[in-house]
Amino acid sequence: MEANVLDVAFVVPASGPSGIYGPSCQASGRLAVSEINEAGGILGREVRLRPVDGGQAPAQVAEEVAALVGSEMVQAVAGWHTSAVRRAVAQRVSGRVPYVYTAVYEGGERTPGLFMTGETPSRQLLPAMRWMKRELGIQSWCIVGDDYIWPWASARSAVEYADELGVEIRDQIFVPLGTQEFGQVLRRVERSRVQGVLMFLLGSDAVAFNREFTEMRLHDGCVRLSPLMDENMLLATGAANSHELYSAAGFFETLANAYSMDFERRYLDRLGANAPAITSPGESCFEGIALLAELADAAGGTDVRRISSVSESVRYEGPRGVVQMRDRHLAQRIYLARADGLEFDVLAEIHSGC
Repeated sequence: MEANVLDVAFVVPASGPSGIYGPSCQASGRLAVSEINEAGGILGREVRLRPVDGGQAPAQVAEEVAALVGSEMVQAVAGWHTSAVRRAVAQRVSGRVPYVYTAVYEGGERTPGLFMTGETPSRQLLPAMRWMKRELGIQSWCIVGDDYIWPWASARSAVEYADELGVEIRDQIFVPLGTQEFGQVLRRVERSRVQGVLMFLLGSDAVAFNREFTEMRLHDGCVRLSPLMDENMLLATGAANSHELYSAAGFFETLANAYSMDFERRYLDRLGANAPAITSPGESCFEGIALLAELADAAGGTDVRRISSVSESVRYEGPRGVVQMRDRHLAQRIYLARADGLEFDVLAEIHSGC
């Protein structure tokens, strides 16, 4: 450990179904670190990222991170990775170092020292389903998700929200991570005669689903809504396969406000025109490093108990606008967007209360 350096285990996927998010996450993380270091670092310490492949098996990721923490080679953990990885890592490092988790997730995390920047179902999925009913008349849904924590828990929330909204969940289908053949799943969706599919699919799995969905022409009478459909996934899906595909998130590259446009300018100025696409998961990693700096500054250090005690006071401006920590979650605006070719057309800001 170097006294003038603050090392962060930066856990983002470089492999597996979520590997599609990796390049954007790495690029946005580098941008955050370069800007923080130019401003004097975190409490005068240079910030340095130590990448860990978050696309590996959860136990393997947790072992690597725990080894870095145990040897005092890192003083914090941050990054975008699945909930399965988060749970495994949290069990090994709970309360020892601050841990900023940046991915959209199922909500309810209470592990000491863990701070969340990502969207949760009550603030993202519920208002999106409400908007889809009000604006598009969507009254029936089928859930298709990967077979792990985030899709399971999100599906349970969706069932509760459907009852609250007076709509119907007619079927729930879960597939192994890494699934690339969806013929049987889509025939089951077709038989359910629903108006919409709630997609809780990760990365390349969602891309394969979208392509086959269009091949079977299900888009002629059925919309898709995903809480995790980023710009890279849309590009890989292809314009021909994105008809009536919707997403809800706290950030879109096409979000035309002063905060997001300033972020895009800095990103391109720093990383160049050939940098990875600006994406929601990538921007979340920038947000995570920025939040870590704000938490440490408010606490005067990286002691987990001290950070936890002052976290509610943390409020700052970033690419997502003015955000604030509440109950160790980042309170932020959420938007509903529709795919328009290879870009997202942001339609509305959505709220959990209306």
